[in-house]
Amino acid sequence: MLIFAPMRKYLREITRLSPKDCLYIVERHKSEFNYPIHSHDDFELNFIQNGKGVRRIVGDSVEVIGDYELTMVVGAGLVHAWEQGSCTEPDVREITIQFSQDLFLGNILDRHQFDSIRTMFERATQGVTFSLQAIMRVYSILDSLATMNDPFEQFLSFMKMLYILSGDTGARTLSSSSFAEAEYTGTDSRRIRKVREHIDKHYAEDLRLDDVAAIAGMSPSAFSRFFKQHTDRNFVDYLIDTRLGNAARMLVDTTTGISEICYACGFNNLSNFNRTFKARRGYTPRDFRAVFKRNRIVV
Repeated sequence: MLIFAPMRKYLREITRLSPKDCLYIVERHKSEFNYPIHSHDDFELNFIQNGKGVRRIVGDSVEVIGDYELTMVVGAGLVHAWEQGSCTEPDVREITIQFSQDLFLGNILDRHQFDSIRTMFERATQGVTFSLQAIMRVYSILDSLATMNDPFEQFLSFMKMLYILSGDTGARTLSSSSFAEAEYTGTDSRRIRKVREHIDKHYAEDLRLDDVAAIAGMSPSAFSRFFKQHTDRNFVDYLIDTRLGNAARMLVDTTTGISEICYACGFNNLSNFNRTFKARRGYTPRDFRAVFKRNRIVV
């Protein structure tokens, strides 16, 4: 049995959001991004303008952003950071909005009027980045939100912005669920939840479509259509992403060798693991580990 040596934890940020306030909003103009990878309990919506070349890290997603960036992160375990990358702009505008999950306690998110916002929050447990079209639709709200004097009007504008963003069909989920440790939500069907839980438990084994379809009580062909309809991925892609997410977590959280991680996560060939990881994460496993190590702060 492999024993994985854990690394030290990331910075756990205590946000400035007061228990008496709905929102904490801050606007900055900066030329450098030097805040380390971190996580926090509060929800966050982060907007960046003139940030072309900045590197965004959310869970195991590492991407270079363009001139405009709007990303939401939800969940205490979802690490994130924006680092300098190749950005040379002297005046980058950043607006950060933090709000507590307590803001939506009770059953308000279960009301029909909040269906799209609830779904957006569920996706944001893996990080969600919004399309340029959606950013332009909410830009005027973002532009004025930090300077609004009336806190009630500010909150109403914020809620309107959330509703607009929740309808963004071009929004993308960032981190894999296995890395982000995202929980399955009530919107999943019982069959899909059962299958996903089985994959999460047995991803390192030789899982076959026929066996997983049997768990769902369906024929392989019917299950393939059903699974893709509910996850937007076919079974093989989902299994590979689950394996890669767990591999990424081990690269970040342990000092275990890459070859050991490869086999522990269900890959039977090191070169295939390296090739697949780079194709889907943009970095080799070694470079991916280096990105997180460079941005790590000991706590």
